Amino acid sequence: MTGARPIYSVLLVSAAKKINTALMPYFPPERFEPVTVADSAARARRILADRDYDLVIINAPLPDEFGRKLAVDVCIDSERVALLLVRSDMYDEIRSAMSVHGVLVTRRPMERSVFKQLLDSMCSVRERLRGMQKKTMTLEEKMEEIRLVNRAKWALIESRGMSEEEAHRYIQKLSMDMCLSKRETAENILHGRC
Repeated sequence: MTGARPIYSVLLVSAAKKINTALMPYFPPERFEPVTVADSAARARRILADRDYDLVIINAPLPDEFGRKLAVDVCIDSERVALLLVRSDMYDEIRSAMSVHGVLVTRRPMERSVFKQLLDSMCSVRERLRGMQKKTMTLEEKMEEIRLVNRAKWALIESRGMSEEEAHRYIQKLSMDMCLSKRETAENILHGRC
């Protein structure tokens, strides 16, 4: 599949200016835009309340919390991908605790190639989550359509004395005759336009 490469928004949560400066070259604007830096968990939460980000990279510890809770919060009920950077001596313990929440963890310091690979992996995971989000939306839309059609059927049963089968056939025929979707037909029935 060819086409434009996706652009990812990045929130870097880190109070270490040296690390922030070292990581910036990994976020070229043709692939990562915007790249926002927050120096604390509280600031990161305020930023995330105003705007969604695809990738959140947390350099632990932060001045106001370690960063584990923020990483978990970032992943709950969202399609964001979180990476927690921790000291090498803490890696094993934190990785096992964070993996159940879907948080990626890596040790610091790390080689450039490792960070590049992690960033590529984060982008791949984000694309997979995007695809799942689209499927979920499609299923939710289909379920809403079924609910609307069922409500329209019951309205026809009550108002016109049709059986459920007759109401179903009526909606199908009306949809075909008027070149409308079942959803549009059901909405018209419910609003008294058919």
